[in-house]
Amino acid sequence: MIRFALARLLFLVPAFLGIVVLTFALLHLIPGDPVQMMLGERVLDPARHAEIMRGLGLDRPLPVQLLDYLGRIVRGDFGLSIATKQPVLTEFLTLLPATVELSAAAMVFAVGIGMPLGITAARRRGTTLDHAIMTVSLTGYSMPIFWWGLLLVLAFSVGLQWTPVSGRIGVEYYFEGGTGLMLVDSLLSDQDGAFRSAVAHLVLPAFALGTVPMAVIARMTRSSMLETLGEDYIRTARAKGLREARVVGVHGLRNALIPVVTVVGLQIGTLLGGAILTETIFSWPGIGRWLVDSIFKRDYPAVQGGVLLIATMVILVNLTVDLLYGVLNPRVRHAAR
Repeated sequence: MIRFALARLLFLVPAFLGIVVLTFALLHLIPGDPVQMMLGERVLDPARHAEIMRGLGLDRPLPVQLLDYLGRIVRGDFGLSIATKQPVLTEFLTLLPATVELSAAAMVFAVGIGMPLGITAARRRGTTLDHAIMTVSLTGYSMPIFWWGLLLVLAFSVGLQWTPVSGRIGVEYYFEGGTGLMLVDSLLSDQDGAFRSAVAHLVLPAFALGTVPMAVIARMTRSSMLETLGEDYIRTARAKGLREARVVGVHGLRNALIPVVTVVGLQIGTLLGGAILTETIFSWPGIGRWLVDSIFKRDYPAVQGGVLLIATMVILVNLTVDLLYGVLNPRVRHAAR
Protein backbone atom coordinates (compact mmCIF):
# COMPACT_ATOMS: atom_id res chain seq x y z
CA MET A 1 0.00 0.00 0.00
CA ILE A 2 2.89 2.40 0.77
CA ARG A 3 4.53 1.78 -2.60
CA PHE A 4 1.14 2.22 -4.26
CA ALA A 5 0.69 5.60 -2.55
CA LEU A 6 4.22 6.77 -3.40
CA ALA A 7 3.70 5.86 -7.03
CA ARG A 8 0.60 8.04 -7.12
CA LEU A 9 2.37 10.90 -5.33
CA LEU A 10 5.02 11.08 -8.05
CA PHE A 11 2.34 11.97 -10.58
CA LEU A 12 1.23 14.95 -8.48
CA VAL A 13 4.35 17.06 -9.09
CA PRO A 14 3.66 17.68 -12.83
CA ALA A 15 0.02 18.36 -11.97
CA PHE A 16 0.98 21.02 -9.41
CA LEU A 17 3.40 22.70 -11.83
CA GLY A 18 0.81 22.68 -14.61
CA ILE A 19 -1.83 24.24 -12.36
CA VAL A 20 0.54 26.99 -11.20
CA VAL A 21 1.70 27.89 -14.72
CA LEU A 22 -1.81 27.75 -16.22
CA THR A 23 -3.36 29.84 -13.46
CA PHE A 24 -0.56 32.39 -13.63
CA ALA A 25 -0.84 32.71 -17.41
CA LEU A 26 -4.64 32.95 -17.56
CA LEU A 27 -4.81 35.47 -14.73
CA HIS A 28 -2.32 37.81 -16.38
CA LEU A 29 -4.23 37.57 -19.66
CA ILE A 30 -7.32 39.08 -18.03
CA PRO A 31 -7.50 42.77 -18.96
CA GLY A 32 -7.41 45.27 -16.12
CA ASP A 33 -4.98 47.12 -13.92
CA PRO A 34 -4.76 45.72 -10.36
CA VAL A 35 -3.54 49.04 -8.99
CA GLN A 36 -6.44 50.95 -10.51
CA MET A 37 -8.91 48.28 -9.35
CA MET A 38 -7.50 48.62 -5.84
CA LEU A 39 -7.80 52.43 -5.81
CA GLY A 40 -11.23 52.61 -7.42
CA GLU A 41 -12.04 55.79 -9.34
CA ARG A 42 -9.13 57.79 -7.97
CA VAL A 43 -6.87 59.32 -10.62
CA LEU A 44 -3.30 58.26 -9.94
CA ASP A 45 -0.13 60.03 -10.99
CA PRO A 46 1.86 57.85 -13.46
CA ALA A 47 4.97 58.04 -11.27
CA ARG A 48 2.99 56.93 -8.22
CA HIS A 49 1.36 54.17 -10.28
CA ALA A 50 4.76 52.87 -11.36
CA GLU A 51 5.98 53.00 -7.76
CA ILE A 52 3.03 50.90 -6.54
CA MET A 53 3.52 48.41 -9.38
CA ARG A 54 7.18 48.12 -8.41
CA GLY A 55 6.25 47.61 -4.76
CA LEU A 56 3.89 44.80 -5.72
CA GLY A 57 6.51 43.23 -7.98
CA LEU A 58 4.26 43.54 -11.04
CA ASP A 59 6.73 45.60 -13.09
CA ARG A 60 9.09 42.69 -13.67
CA PRO A 61 8.90 40.34 -16.71
CA LEU A 62 6.28 37.61 -16.36
CA PRO A 63 8.78 34.70 -16.40
CA VAL A 64 10.65 36.33 -13.50
CA GLN A 65 7.39 36.79 -11.59
CA LEU A 66 6.47 33.15 -12.21
CA LEU A 67 9.82 31.83 -10.97
CA ASP A 68 9.64 34.05 -7.90
CA TYR A 69 6.11 32.81 -7.18
CA LEU A 70 7.18 29.16 -7.53
CA GLY A 71 10.06 29.77 -5.12
CA ARG A 72 7.74 31.29 -2.52
CA ILE A 73 5.21 28.46 -2.86
CA VAL A 74 7.94 25.91 -2.13
CA ARG A 75 8.57 27.80 1.13
CA GLY A 76 4.83 27.80 1.91
CA ASP A 77 4.44 31.52 1.19
CA PHE A 78 1.40 32.27 -0.98
CA GLY A 79 1.93 36.02 -0.78
CA LEU A 80 -0.17 38.91 0.50
CA SER A 81 -3.54 39.88 -0.88
CA ILE A 82 -3.36 43.11 -2.86
CA ALA A 83 -6.81 44.14 -1.64
CA THR A 84 -6.61 43.32 2.08
CA LYS A 85 -2.82 43.16 2.71
CA GLN A 86 -3.43 39.89 4.59
CA PRO A 87 -1.60 36.60 3.93
CA VAL A 88 -3.45 34.63 1.27
CA LEU A 89 -3.05 31.36 3.19
CA THR A 90 -4.56 32.94 6.32
CA GLU A 91 -7.60 34.23 4.40
CA PHE A 92 -8.04 30.86 2.70
CA LEU A 93 -7.92 28.90 5.96
CA THR A 94 -10.30 31.37 7.60
CA LEU A 95 -12.92 30.91 4.89
CA LEU A 96 -12.30 27.20 4.28
CA PRO A 97 -14.65 25.88 7.03
CA ALA A 98 -17.65 27.60 5.43
CA THR A 99 -16.97 25.98 2.05
CA VAL A 100 -16.18 22.60 3.63
CA GLU A 101 -19.45 22.70 5.58
CA LEU A 102 -21.46 23.56 2.47
CA SER A 103 -19.70 20.97 0.30
CA ALA A 104 -20.01 18.25 2.96
CA ALA A 105 -23.73 18.91 3.37
CA ALA A 106 -24.18 18.83 -0.42
CA MET A 107 -22.24 15.56 -0.68
CA VAL A 108 -24.26 13.95 2.13
CA PHE A 109 -27.41 14.91 0.24
CA ALA A 110 -26.00 13.67 -3.09
CA VAL A 111 -24.84 10.29 -1.76
CA GLY A 112 -27.76 9.81 0.63
CA ILE A 113 -30.32 10.38 -2.12
CA GLY A 114 -28.40 9.39 -5.26
CA MET A 115 -27.29 5.90 -4.22
CA PRO A 116 -30.71 4.69 -2.99
CA LEU A 117 -32.30 6.08 -6.16
CA GLY A 118 -29.74 4.28 -8.31
CA ILE A 119 -30.20 0.99 -6.44
CA THR A 120 -33.99 1.27 -6.69
CA ALA A 121 -33.80 2.02 -10.42
CA ALA A 122 -31.54 -1.01 -10.97
CA ARG A 123 -33.85 -3.34 -9.06
CA ARG A 124 -36.88 -2.00 -10.99
CA ARG A 125 -35.19 -1.94 -14.38
CA GLY A 126 -37.52 -1.09 -17.25
CA THR A 127 -40.43 -0.11 -15.01
CA THR A 128 -42.12 3.27 -14.76
CA LEU A 129 -40.25 3.92 -11.52
CA ASP A 130 -36.92 3.30 -13.24
CA HIS A 131 -37.78 5.69 -16.07
CA ALA A 132 -39.01 8.32 -13.59
CA ILE A 133 -35.81 8.18 -11.52
CA MET A 134 -33.60 8.44 -14.59
CA THR A 135 -35.66 11.34 -15.92
CA VAL A 136 -35.28 13.19 -12.63
CA SER A 137 -31.54 12.45 -12.66
CA LEU A 138 -31.12 13.72 -16.19
CA THR A 139 -33.08 16.86 -15.35
CA GLY A 140 -30.98 17.49 -12.26
CA TYR A 141 -27.76 17.01 -14.21
CA SER A 142 -28.88 19.39 -16.96
CA MET A 143 -29.81 22.37 -14.78
CA PRO A 144 -27.14 25.10 -14.47
CA ILE A 145 -26.39 25.87 -10.82
CA PHE A 146 -26.80 29.64 -11.22
CA TRP A 147 -30.30 29.19 -12.69
CA TRP A 148 -31.29 26.42 -10.27
CA GLY A 149 -30.08 28.39 -7.24
CA LEU A 150 -32.01 31.52 -8.22
CA LEU A 151 -35.11 29.43 -8.89
CA LEU A 152 -34.87 27.86 -5.43
CA VAL A 153 -34.47 31.28 -3.82
CA LEU A 154 -37.56 32.61 -5.64
CA ALA A 155 -39.62 29.52 -4.74
CA PHE A 156 -38.63 28.72 -1.15
CA SER A 157 -37.19 31.98 0.20
CA VAL A 158 -39.22 34.69 -1.55
CA GLY A 159 -42.42 32.83 -2.39
CA LEU A 160 -43.01 30.33 0.41
CA GLN A 161 -40.63 32.04 2.88
CA TRP A 162 -39.54 28.67 4.28
CA THR A 163 -35.80 29.35 4.21
CA PRO A 164 -33.56 32.41 4.60
CA VAL A 165 -32.30 34.11 1.44
CA SER A 166 -28.60 34.33 2.27
CA GLY A 167 -25.87 34.02 4.89
CA ARG A 168 -24.92 31.21 7.28
CA ILE A 169 -26.97 32.15 10.36
CA GLY A 170 -29.37 34.83 11.57
CA VAL A 171 -27.87 38.24 12.33
CA GLU A 172 -29.03 37.97 15.95
CA TYR A 173 -26.52 35.18 16.65
CA TYR A 174 -22.77 35.64 17.07
CA PHE A 175 -19.98 33.27 18.13
CA GLU A 176 -16.47 34.04 19.25
CA GLY A 177 -13.82 31.73 17.83
CA GLY A 178 -14.97 28.15 17.58
CA THR A 179 -14.37 25.64 14.79
CA GLY A 180 -15.59 27.82 11.92
CA LEU A 181 -18.26 25.18 11.19
CA MET A 182 -21.51 26.97 11.92
CA LEU A 183 -23.48 23.80 12.63
CA VAL A 184 -20.95 22.71 15.25
CA ASP A 185 -20.49 26.15 16.80
CA SER A 186 -24.22 26.82 17.00
CA LEU A 187 -24.86 23.40 18.52
CA LEU A 188 -22.19 23.98 21.19
CA SER A 189 -23.42 27.47 21.99
CA ASP A 190 -25.97 28.31 24.66
CA GLN A 191 -28.04 30.50 22.33
CA ASP A 192 -31.58 29.24 21.80
CA GLY A 193 -32.50 28.74 18.17
CA ALA A 194 -28.94 29.14 16.85
CA PHE A 195 -28.61 25.59 15.55
CA ARG A 196 -32.04 25.70 13.94
CA SER A 197 -31.10 28.96 12.22
CA ALA A 198 -27.81 27.48 10.96
CA VAL A 199 -29.61 24.45 9.52
CA ALA A 200 -32.24 26.64 7.85
CA HIS A 201 -29.52 28.73 6.18
CA LEU A 202 -27.64 25.62 5.00
CA VAL A 203 -30.48 23.57 3.53
CA LEU A 204 -31.15 25.53 0.34
CA PRO A 205 -27.55 26.14 -0.85
CA ALA A 206 -26.61 22.52 -0.03
CA PHE A 207 -29.62 21.28 -2.01
CA ALA A 208 -28.71 23.52 -4.97
CA LEU A 209 -25.05 22.48 -4.90
CA GLY A 210 -25.76 18.76 -4.42
CA THR A 211 -28.31 18.37 -7.21
CA VAL A 212 -25.83 17.71 -10.03
CA PRO A 213 -23.64 15.26 -8.03
CA MET A 214 -26.80 13.49 -6.86
CA ALA A 215 -27.89 12.95 -10.46
CA VAL A 216 -24.46 11.66 -11.50
CA ILE A 217 -24.20 9.30 -8.53
CA ALA A 218 -27.72 7.95 -9.14
CA ARG A 219 -27.00 7.15 -12.78
CA MET A 220 -23.60 5.58 -12.05
CA THR A 221 -25.02 3.50 -9.18
CA ARG A 222 -27.77 2.19 -11.43
CA SER A 223 -25.33 1.24 -14.20
CA SER A 224 -22.90 -0.44 -11.82
CA MET A 225 -25.65 -2.30 -9.96
CA LEU A 226 -27.21 -3.56 -13.21
CA GLU A 227 -23.88 -5.08 -14.20
CA THR A 228 -23.32 -6.60 -10.77
CA LEU A 229 -26.84 -8.00 -10.32
CA GLY A 230 -26.43 -9.97 -13.53
CA GLU A 231 -23.39 -11.89 -12.25
CA ASP A 232 -23.47 -15.61 -11.46
CA TYR A 233 -22.66 -15.17 -7.77
CA ILE A 234 -25.79 -13.02 -7.35
CA ARG A 235 -27.94 -15.77 -8.83
CA THR A 236 -26.17 -18.28 -6.58
CA ALA A 237 -26.85 -16.16 -3.50
CA ARG A 238 -30.52 -15.94 -4.41
CA ALA A 239 -30.65 -19.68 -5.06
CA LYS A 240 -29.32 -20.29 -1.53
CA GLY A 241 -32.37 -18.47 -0.19
CA LEU A 242 -30.61 -15.35 1.09
CA ARG A 243 -32.82 -12.36 1.73
CA GLU A 244 -33.05 -9.90 -1.15
CA ALA A 245 -31.85 -7.07 1.06
CA ARG A 246 -28.65 -9.03 1.86
CA VAL A 247 -28.13 -10.03 -1.77
CA VAL A 248 -28.44 -6.44 -2.98
CA GLY A 249 -26.86 -4.61 -0.04
CA VAL A 250 -23.92 -6.93 0.69
CA HIS A 251 -23.11 -9.01 -2.38
CA GLY A 252 -24.32 -6.59 -5.01
CA LEU A 253 -23.55 -3.12 -3.70
CA ARG A 254 -20.14 -3.99 -2.29
CA ASN A 255 -18.90 -5.21 -5.67
CA ALA A 256 -20.48 -2.25 -7.45
CA LEU A 257 -18.79 0.34 -5.22
CA ILE A 258 -15.56 0.95 -7.17
CA PRO A 259 -17.06 2.98 -10.05
CA VAL A 260 -19.39 4.70 -7.58
CA VAL A 261 -16.46 5.67 -5.34
CA THR A 262 -14.70 7.01 -8.44
CA VAL A 263 -17.64 9.23 -9.26
CA VAL A 264 -18.00 10.41 -5.67
CA GLY A 265 -14.32 11.39 -5.61
CA LEU A 266 -14.60 13.25 -8.91
CA GLN A 267 -17.68 15.08 -7.67
CA ILE A 268 -15.57 16.76 -4.97
CA GLY A 269 -14.05 18.89 -7.70
CA THR A 270 -17.52 19.59 -9.07
CA LEU A 271 -18.68 20.68 -5.62
CA LEU A 272 -15.74 23.07 -5.14
CA GLY A 273 -16.26 24.50 -8.62
CA GLY A 274 -20.00 24.77 -8.15
CA ALA A 275 -19.47 26.38 -4.76
CA ILE A 276 -18.19 29.49 -6.54
CA LEU A 277 -21.61 30.08 -8.09
CA THR A 278 -23.60 28.78 -5.13
CA GLU A 279 -21.78 30.95 -2.59
CA THR A 280 -22.23 34.00 -4.81
CA ILE A 281 -25.97 33.40 -5.22
CA PHE A 282 -26.62 32.71 -1.53
CA SER A 283 -24.03 35.21 -0.18
CA TRP A 284 -22.27 32.33 1.53
CA PRO A 285 -19.00 33.64 3.02
CA GLY A 286 -16.70 30.92 1.70
CA ILE A 287 -13.77 30.42 -0.63
CA GLY A 288 -15.87 30.53 -3.81
CA ARG A 289 -17.26 33.98 -3.12
CA TRP A 290 -13.80 35.17 -2.01
CA LEU A 291 -12.30 34.00 -5.30
CA VAL A 292 -14.97 35.80 -7.35
CA ASP A 293 -14.34 39.03 -5.46
CA SER A 294 -10.58 38.59 -5.91
CA ILE A 295 -10.98 38.12 -9.68
CA PHE A 296 -12.99 41.32 -9.97
CA LYS A 297 -10.31 43.16 -7.98
CA ARG A 298 -7.47 41.65 -10.06
CA ASP A 299 -5.99 40.38 -6.80
CA TYR A 300 -3.35 38.16 -8.39
CA PRO A 301 -1.89 36.58 -5.22
CA ALA A 302 -5.35 35.73 -3.82
CA VAL A 303 -6.60 34.14 -7.04
CA GLN A 304 -3.38 32.24 -7.72
CA GLY A 305 -3.11 30.99 -4.15
CA GLY A 306 -6.82 30.15 -3.88
CA VAL A 307 -6.90 28.18 -7.13
CA LEU A 308 -3.71 26.31 -6.24
CA LEU A 309 -4.97 25.41 -2.76
CA ILE A 310 -8.33 24.24 -4.12
CA ALA A 311 -6.56 22.21 -6.80
CA THR A 312 -4.40 20.68 -4.08
CA MET A 313 -7.52 19.61 -2.18
CA VAL A 314 -9.03 18.04 -5.31
CA ILE A 315 -5.80 16.19 -6.13
CA LEU A 316 -5.54 14.85 -2.58
CA VAL A 317 -9.14 13.65 -2.75
CA ASN A 318 -8.39 11.86 -6.02
CA LEU A 319 -5.32 10.31 -4.39
CA THR A 320 -7.50 9.09 -1.53
CA VAL A 321 -9.91 7.56 -4.06
CA ASP A 322 -6.99 5.76 -5.73
CA LEU A 323 -5.95 4.36 -2.35
CA LEU A 324 -9.52 3.25 -1.67
CA TYR A 325 -9.36 1.21 -4.87
CA GLY A 326 -6.65 -0.87 -3.23
CA VAL A 327 -8.84 -1.41 -0.18
CA LEU A 328 -12.00 -2.27 -2.10
CA ASN A 329 -10.22 -4.33 -4.76
CA PRO A 330 -6.70 -5.63 -3.91
CA ARG A 331 -6.19 -6.57 -7.57
CA VAL A 332 -5.88 -2.86 -8.39
CA ARG A 333 -3.10 -2.49 -5.83
CA HIS A 334 -1.22 -5.53 -7.12
CA ALA A 335 -1.51 -4.39 -10.72
CA ALA A 336 0.19 -1.08 -9.86
CA ARG A 337 3.34 -2.81 -8.58
